[in-house]
Amino acid sequence: MKKILSLIVLVLFLSYSCKDKKKTEEGPSQIEQVMAIHDEVMPKMGKLGKLVGELKGKIDTTDTSKEYADAMKDLQEASRAMMDWMRDFGIRFDPDEILNGKELTEEKQKWLDEEEVKVKALKEQINSSIANAETLLGNE
Repeated sequence: MKKILSLIVLVLFLSYSCKDKKKTEEGPSQIEQVMAIHDEVMPKMGKLGKLVGELKGKIDTTDTSKEYADAMKDLQEASRAMMDWMRDFGIRFDPDEILNGKELTEEKQKWLDEEEVKVKALKEQINSSIANAETLLGNE
């Protein structure tokens, strides 16, 4: 059931990313800004997996094994955080709100404010875990 829900959320996000929305004169809405941050970091998920694989091969084969293990853990946590964020966002907001700019209730506006903070922290978590792993591996 979790996998089905995750797949539905992923399809919604991909649909949103590919959709050509009309921009208003005020610029992108807050939900569009949140989705833009998601769209910026989502392509990095493959890189997270690749780096985990590279780090896994270095663990127990070097003197700095703990550093590699810690970096791998950070990457895995960043990946899990992205999946959790997408699931939670998809639960809180319906497709019309995400895709069509349906007006949000007062409660959902508060949620969106929370989600904006979360996705910005998620972006930082993903970027810093990648940078740390690349530095350790010498892939800069």
